Amino acid sequence: MRNVLETRNVWNCMPTIRWMAAGLLAATLFAQGQQPPAKPETSGDVVFHQTVEFVVTPVSVVDREGNSVDSLKPEQFHLFDNDKEQDIKVDVAFPPISMVIAVECSDHVETILPQIQKIGDMIQPIVIGDQGEAAVMAFDSRIRTMQDFTSDTAKITEALKRIHAGSSQSRMIDAVEEGARMLSSRPKNRRRIILLVSETRDKSSEARLKETLIAVQIANVDVYTVDISRMITTVMAKADPGYIDNRPPAMTPMPSGYPATPNTVMQETGSLGGSAEFVPAMVEVFRDAKAIFKQNPSEVFTRGTGGEQFGFMRQRGLEQAIERLGADLHSQYMISYNPNNKDEGGFHQILVQVAGVKDVKVRTRPGYFLGAK
Repeated sequence: MRNVLETRNVWNCMPTIRWMAAGLLAATLFAQGQQPPAKPETSGDVVFHQTVEFVVTPVSVVDREGNSVDSLKPEQFHLFDNDKEQDIKVDVAFPPISMVIAVECSDHVETILPQIQKIGDMIQPIVIGDQGEAAVMAFDSRIRTMQDFTSDTAKITEALKRIHAGSSQSRMIDAVEEGARMLSSRPKNRRRIILLVSETRDKSSEARLKETLIAVQIANVDVYTVDISRMITTVMAKADPGYIDNRPPAMTPMPSGYPATPNTVMQETGSLGGSAEFVPAMVEVFRDAKAIFKQNPSEVFTRGTGGEQFGFMRQRGLEQAIERLGADLHSQYMISYNPNNKDEGGFHQILVQVAGVKDVKVRTRPGYFLGAK
């Protein structure tokens, strides 16, 4: 939850953060005024007691064509927390953005990197704006900060051009965790965004998906992804040493079990992906019971934080994805409220409805976890 929980000290103790996952699952993700953890009640248990004071969630409203719906009035919004309507505040002010651009640089995406390196000039004018800032990160088997936070378009562009393909590994989850750590140190009045440009799969991360999702939400970070199509990387990938494939690209088969288009959400749901149908899957992610989402962690991060997935096939498609990202960030409504049902522990589902308009889709965070008192 935005600007409500300071996690800087936690991040400075990274070697110990993962063993705390059991306690973090019981902790609220969106809290203000964290209380010290009580002593374990039983041997081996870590117990956290926290109280939700203020919940903030960004809301996107689009029509049937996917265009943003502007000029909605605050009284048109209704928010339900576990089916209980809340007294909300709707703010249309646009806070400055702090963004981490995390780019996969494994050898599997080597042929795509030249396209990605061309988007640097678009970040400042289209996405972060005049008051925004961005940092650039590259990840394969390593996670490297190519450029610390800056508003200088030239530095962002140069950092992207310095990214070169490396090993066969792709530590996506670790990169998201590191991006959240970097963003946790930014001023509280800034909106925190991770732009993940990568394939949807993860390979060799040390962090676990559910723990990283918790950390991202605690740091009040929204994750947006530009998914690199596995079809493109499979067709365009260089042949392994000692093997020459003489078949034309059109005859190269897709790997078994992978979709042929980059946007798996659109394939699976036929829509932008509302938060309601994702709630059961999100709960199962925290139980380590949803194997399909382990194979596609980018979807967990986007839908679990209220972000969105984009895909591209060609250079123009990548540019359009960045344009859509900027339009989405600059057209959202910010809703805040003090929950009236804090006595209910466990997962709190958030549902937002808009009165007075027809045929619109509303996207927001699916919910948050609240530790029982």
